[in-house]
Amino acid sequence: MADVIGVTGTPGTGKKSVAPLVARKLGLECIGINEFTRSAGLDDALSAGGDVDTRELRRRFEQEVSGKVLAYGHLLPYVLRRGSVRRVAVLRCEPGVLKDRLRARRYPPQKVQQNVEAELIGLVSSDAYDRFGGMTFEVDTTLTSPEEAASVVLAYLGGSGPDSPRIDWTTHYDSGAKLRLLLSGT
Repeated sequence: MADVIGVTGTPGTGKKSVAPLVARKLGLECIGINEFTRSAGLDDALSAGGDVDTRELRRRFEQEVSGKVLAYGHLLPYVLRRGSVRRVAVLRCEPGVLKDRLRARRYPPQKVQQNVEAELIGLVSSDAYDRFGGMTFEVDTTLTSPEEAASVVLAYLGGSGPDSPRIDWTTHYDSGAKLRLLLSGT
């Protein structure tokens, strides 16, 4: 069984940039859940924008991965078991900034809206807290470089991070007009 440090978050929050930096500093193998899905031949749904069979993905991960690793991806809370995870960093990004990031990556408008809505309500974060409980902490990547975010993650992992209050973006969008502006034109 693997001993995992996890990095998760909505697409566009910085996982692919931050996780390898953290893994390198800790001397751990870095495994991207999406890449693992592809290498396991379970990527048909992933490529089509559909749902991945997370039970089969969990089975394959547990079968093929062992030792201390850092795993990252938005599917992490749905794939890994609580007992295999030591700590989980949830990367968060202010939804308006996330919208710009996803547009710059040329995500289809429907995917932009789905991911912005997911980040607004804290979907991945909530699922990570539900799955991993007190082993979970959040890091705001809105205005940080990947190196700065990795330093914050490392501080939490080392026990010297500040208190990690839950991030609630809904307080930034406290009117219908602000929500419509955020969710329009995606």
